[in-house]
Amino acid sequence: MSSQALPQRHRTVAVRIGSVTVGGNAPMVVQSMTNTDTADAIRTAAQCAELARAGSELVRITVNTQEAAAAVPEIRERLDNMDCHVPLIGDFHFNGHKLLAAVPECAQALAKYRINPGNVGRGKKRDEQFAQMIEFACRYHKPVRIGVNWGSLDQELLARKLDENARLAQPLELYDVMHEALLESALSSAAKAEEYGLAHDQIILSCKLSEVQGLVRAYRDLAKRCDYPLHLGLTEAGMGSKGIVYSTAALSILLQEGIGDTIRISLTPEPHAKREKEVIVAQEILQALGLRSFTPQVIACPGCGRTSSDYFQRLAEQIQNWLREQMPIWRDQYQGVEAMSVAVMGCVVNGPGESKHANIGISLPGSGEVPVAPVYENGEKTVTLKGNHIATEFQVLVEAYVQRTYGKV
Repeated sequence: MSSQALPQRHRTVAVRIGSVTVGGNAPMVVQSMTNTDTADAIRTAAQCAELARAGSELVRITVNTQEAAAAVPEIRERLDNMDCHVPLIGDFHFNGHKLLAAVPECAQALAKYRINPGNVGRGKKRDEQFAQMIEFACRYHKPVRIGVNWGSLDQELLARKLDENARLAQPLELYDVMHEALLESALSSAAKAEEYGLAHDQIILSCKLSEVQGLVRAYRDLAKRCDYPLHLGLTEAGMGSKGIVYSTAALSILLQEGIGDTIRISLTPEPHAKREKEVIVAQEILQALGLRSFTPQVIACPGCGRTSSDYFQRLAEQIQNWLREQMPIWRDQYQGVEAMSVAVMGCVVNGPGESKHANIGISLPGSGEVPVAPVYENGEKTVTLKGNHIATEFQVLVEAYVQRTYGKV
C-alpha cells in the first residue's frame, strides 16, 4: 500500500515509555502480556524476552502480590543482562497503591503503570487509592494507562448513570447508558489524574470490550473527546481462529479510521502453548493494513484440483517459518527486508504472475504440468529448479537475494 493510501491518524499527544514513543507521529506500537507468575522472576524474564524477540515493543506483567512486586526489579535486571531492554508495564488491580508503597524498587523499575478505575477501590477509598497511585507515577516520572474494561466497570458510576437516565423524559437504552459510563470512567479518571499532578502527556487511555461493534463505537467516541493516545484491544477475544477473527474485525475498522496508538491481541492460548502468537497476529494486522512492516510476507495460493500434491503448501510453510526465525538477525543486518514479499505458488494459472509481482517467487508445477519450477526475481526469471531439492535450493536463493538486495553497503 502506498503512503498516500494510508488513513490519517487521529491526532494525539506523544507519550514516552522508556525508549518507546506512543502517540504523536510515532508508528503504531505492538504490546503483549505475560501469563507467568510474576513472582517467578526467572520464568517471567524468559517469557518477556521471548515476546520481545517476537517483536513486542512493550510487555505488560501482572503485579498482584508483594512477592510479584518484589520480583519486578530482578526481572528488569535479568532482561538487561540479556541485552533485552523492552519496557515493562505493571498491571495493577485492587491493591496497587499498597504494592507501590511497599516496594518502591518495583515502582522505579516499571516503565509504565496500568490502572483500572473499576478495580481501584470502593466509595471514598476509590479516589484516595487512585490518588496514591498517581502520586507514585508523578514521583517516579512514569506514564499511566487508565484502562477501563467492560467486565470490571465502576459499579458506583454505572449506578449513578442509571439513576440519572431513569429521571430523563426519554430514557436511553441500558446498552447506551453503559457505553456512556465506560467513556466517563476513562475520561473523568484522566481528568482526576491531571488534577493530582500527572502531566497530560503521561496518560494513555483504553476502553476495552469483548464485543466488536461496541468496541468500535467506544473508541470512535473516545477519539472525538480527547487527544490522549489510545491503546486498542478486544478484551477476552477468545481462542484460535475466533480470537484472531474477532480482534482483526474490530481493530482493523479503527486502524483504517486512524484510531489507535498501541495494539494488543488478547488471545486465549492453547494449554502450554507459547505466548508469541498474540504478537504475530498484531504485527500481521498492522502489516496487512500497510501501517507497518515486520516480516517478509509469503504469498501462497490456497490450492485446487490442479495442485493435488501438498508440496507447495509444505514449502510455503517452511519458507514462512524460516523468514520469521531469521528476522531477529536480519532486522539489524538488512534494512528494509521486512517489506520483502516472497511468492510460493502451486500451478501455472497464477503462479508465474504472482511470482513476477513478488520480490522473489517460485512457481511450482501443478498436476500434469512439466515438473520444473521457474524462479523470478524482481519480475525476471532467473533460474529453473527441478529434482528433489527444490525447497533447499529456493531457500538458498532467497537468502542470497536478501544479502544482495538489503545488505549494508
